[in-house]
Amino acid sequence: MAMTAPRPTREEARRVLAERFGYPDFRPGQSEAVASVLEGRDTLVVVPTGGGKSLCFQVPALTLGGLTVVISPLISLMKDQVDALTARGVAATYLNSTLTAGEISARMAQVHAGKIHLLYVAPERFDLGTLGPRLRQVGVTLLAVDEAHCISEWGHDFRPSYLRVKAVRDQLGCPPTVALTATATPEVREDIVRQLGLVDPRIIISGFDRVNLSYHVVATKNDAAKDATLIDLVRAQKGDGVTIVYASTRRTVERITQMLKRARIPTVGYHAGLDDATRADVQDAFMTERASVIVATNAFGMGIDKPNVRLVIHYAMPGTLEAYYQEAGRGGRDRLPATAILLHAYPDRFTHEFFIDSAIPSKAVVTAVYRACRRLADAEGLVEEDAAGIAAAATTKQTKVSDRQVGASLQLLGRAGAVAVADPSRTHAYVRLLATTERIRTELDPASDGLALALLRSLWRRATDRLHQGIVADLDAVPPGLGGAHGAFAQLEALQRRQMVVWRRLGEGLTLADPSAPIEHWGVDWAALERRHHAEMRKLEQMQRYAYTEQCRRAFVLRYFGDPAARPRCTGCDNCLGVRISSPAPDTPSRRRGRTSSGRRG
Repeated sequence: MAMTAPRPTREEARRVLAERFGYPDFRPGQSEAVASVLEGRDTLVVVPTGGGKSLCFQVPALTLGGLTVVISPLISLMKDQVDALTARGVAATYLNSTLTAGEISARMAQVHAGKIHLLYVAPERFDLGTLGPRLRQVGVTLLAVDEAHCISEWGHDFRPSYLRVKAVRDQLGCPPTVALTATATPEVREDIVRQLGLVDPRIIISGFDRVNLSYHVVATKNDAAKDATLIDLVRAQKGDGVTIVYASTRRTVERITQMLKRARIPTVGYHAGLDDATRADVQDAFMTERASVIVATNAFGMGIDKPNVRLVIHYAMPGTLEAYYQEAGRGGRDRLPATAILLHAYPDRFTHEFFIDSAIPSKAVVTAVYRACRRLADAEGLVEEDAAGIAAAATTKQTKVSDRQVGASLQLLGRAGAVAVADPSRTHAYVRLLATTERIRTELDPASDGLALALLRSLWRRATDRLHQGIVADLDAVPPGLGGAHGAFAQLEALQRRQMVVWRRLGEGLTLADPSAPIEHWGVDWAALERRHHAEMRKLEQMQRYAYTEQCRRAFVLRYFGDPAARPRCTGCDNCLGVRISSPAPDTPSRRRGRTSSGRRG
């Protein structure tokens, strides 16, 4: 009779923590999370930024052995984490769109050989080929879903790709799962559990109260007042440590960076539009403190562990308290005092209203985009216009449509199956079957045309009669034995020469699944769209209430996250301390002479 191997103990996990990561013991919340994962329980971990969230799955991964699959939303985040792990001698790697087919094959060979303990994967990778079943054959000890709030439409960073994660979990054989997030309201926590199908999960919520952080809001009338205040605040920051300034747009990041440089403050700028070399140089300047200030969009910070950030300034109000708390929490990771300051002007909300309306377009906008695509499509449903062209075709006197709204509408229509947006990296192709079933039986010989028949059967199983109308197929998902997408291309070319199919590989543009079908045919969930829009507007309203509250700001944040530690007063916010950071006039004589005229507390 086979004996079941005993599960690793907390003491073994502590040894791994000390030997691999150099920490003598776990922080509050980490120990409970690690113990739950080691017991094989589904676990939801809510640990604030700076609380050591990643260790809650990295330590169990090394303690349990085998393969841990980590679902991660950002290429930069997974690369940073894998680089940090490999520097500590941990066998970790990642799969994402930056790799060539050869590099992916080499890394999967290491996985199959049992040489990898942590494999970071974007959820989209499971749409390609047979990655899920292949990993199931290897055996997955643990599934970690990082940034788990992305799965909830009530979360501050909802990503439709995360809705695939439940299916991914099933593909992997439903291994024990740990979901992790730094910011989740009670509503979002319930949604994470439901969306992932966690079974009797242990929910571990580490305290949200960052007692070493103090919170301040500075009322400003306009950008000129913000600029003056920002320079004063940065100049007044003395001693060790660095400053992060968050801005809403790339253009603002670039403008503020140049402004601070002109004020002779060593500054670098960071946003998602930087190339890899520039991004690496900016990060290095910040980490080595060649620059004392980094100005960044919210693309910066995830996975960056800089302990001595003494000051975090938000040049404009973020769209949600979740985002604000997460970004402010980059300060004081060394547990020493740090300050989070929000520069607030009422018009800040208009930027976020624009972002919300762009990311979650109305039913009228989505309908206008779909109708425009039908008008622009050729006989096979191909639309070759770019977003600007579609926006122009969709705009009417009643409904104005922007390029951003076109992109969001096409994503929604793609999830409903109405359109397929081409992506050459995914080897999509448009395929329409011309031959009848009888002709296929008569003209294709199983002995000599077996691969072509296997391909047609695979496509038919996915589309049935719609194959005669034409479908968009991901040829990376063909059955084993066909030679992958390139083998499928060769078979389609041969079938087209015999006039059994017409096909083309998709490049730029998009294809309508059925150009004759009205939008009602696709069953778009308009109610869910409206709920999401309402939820985002409600979050924006809460963020603005934080800026205007005269009560304890710390308590406001803790109540929002459902933390029972909320108290009426604290010793770390401007309202409770009775201090104000004033916003100077931008053209005072002292400012023209380059002196700091304000920024003092009190």
